[in-house]
Amino acid sequence: MLDLTHTTKEHDESRQGEALLLEQDPKISNGRKLYIESYGCQMNFSDSEIVASILLDKGFETTKNYQEADVVFINTCSIRENAEQRVRNRLKEFEAAKTRNPGMIVGVLGCMAERLKSKFLEEEKLVDVVVGPDAYRDLPNLIDKVDDGAKAVNVLLSREETYADINPVRLNSNGVTAFISIMRGCDNMCSFCVVPFTRGRERSRDPHSIVKEAQDLFNAGYKEVTLLGQNVDSYKHTAPVAEGETPGETVTFAKLLAMVAEVSPLLRVRFSTSHPKDITDEVLYAIASHENVCNYIHLPVQSGNSRVLELMNRTYDREWYMERVDAIRKIIPDCAISTDVITGFCTETEAEHQETLSMMDYVKYDFAYMFAYSERPGTLAAKRYEDDIPEDVKKRRLTEVINKQRDHSLYRYQHFIGKVCKVLIEGFSKRSEFDFCGRNDQNALVVFPIDPRYKQGDYVNVLVESCTSATLLGKIVD
Repeated sequence: MLDLTHTTKEHDESRQGEALLLEQDPKISNGRKLYIESYGCQMNFSDSEIVASILLDKGFETTKNYQEADVVFINTCSIRENAEQRVRNRLKEFEAAKTRNPGMIVGVLGCMAERLKSKFLEEEKLVDVVVGPDAYRDLPNLIDKVDDGAKAVNVLLSREETYADINPVRLNSNGVTAFISIMRGCDNMCSFCVVPFTRGRERSRDPHSIVKEAQDLFNAGYKEVTLLGQNVDSYKHTAPVAEGETPGETVTFAKLLAMVAEVSPLLRVRFSTSHPKDITDEVLYAIASHENVCNYIHLPVQSGNSRVLELMNRTYDREWYMERVDAIRKIIPDCAISTDVITGFCTETEAEHQETLSMMDYVKYDFAYMFAYSERPGTLAAKRYEDDIPEDVKKRRLTEVINKQRDHSLYRYQHFIGKVCKVLIEGFSKRSEFDFCGRNDQNALVVFPIDPRYKQGDYVNVLVESCTSATLLGKIVD
């Protein structure tokens, strides 16, 4: 990732490589310490919570110091080349620690595990355990195999696994916001993306297990949940029935949003990440009709040019995407829209790059994640197209996109000045112990002076007095 104009909880660059620590001790300790470090999207951080829950039940306790751990896991991402390189460098550090502690088990979890299993186990001999995203239930068994002197691998992808029955331990939580994984996998087959190959086909959790998790979180004091999936708005669940019985009701993403929103009006609901093809009017009206469903949609465009979008296998063209933006503006007038942009995709011309810039001018995104294209082995693009745009051209185009997005972010944030926003206090500002921080309905970060009448987890009204391109600044008003 080369630059961000805005960091959200879904893609928090500051969390990359974060070591996760359990707040509670295991009921029965086995005397072994677990270290988990996570990279990539929020799905990976959510998966680390699932792993921790499974191993907590087996008596592990966590540590933030990998050098004192008995089992070291690194939960990995294959989306970007630099993310993979960071993981490789980190594994070499773990290998050095293992020479001082030969009994240490080192394992790779997640997307890189599935993609590079043979390299890690046989060629580079860096790790003992390789476990894909659908095989975390098998971890206790795999650890036992390594204890017996064998290498262990399980990267089988599942058509059913959703971990719906596992109540994730909330790691490094602020006690206010939490993530709920509602589906796994992806069926979209975008030509630049490895996710369908590393996380498998789409499958959706039972909606009642999702609502129960949201209710349990609210009962525990949480005030905001984010529904997570690789392609969250394609969620669809039909209850299984015996042969010959009438099929049960199908719960769509729009219906699920309403079900979770109805847990309590005091529970905010967000979701990530969306595919434009699935942001239907039904979803938009579900957002508009529930005050506690936040007015914020992440709508990745990737490119503003129809020919490039076709090469990317995005299943929509420029005009179709613009129509969806128009629908959002009509049905949810104050909705914030963020996006993803890739510059320098295979064969992209200068004129096509200009169409991406003009798309940005049309939408004026609130914030964006912006990348120069990097070819990922095994993807459809790597097999079909030559990565033929020079690096200096990719980077120059990326710089133009970043500069334009900074202008648009500032433009959007300036519209909040003089207005009062409802903000959920998430904690103290990273820059000052005298300021609170939180997010408004549109997912904008708001910083404001502490008021002793309020605490973390409270909703407050904040008058926005000024802004930067990434932060709103204001004060609490009654």
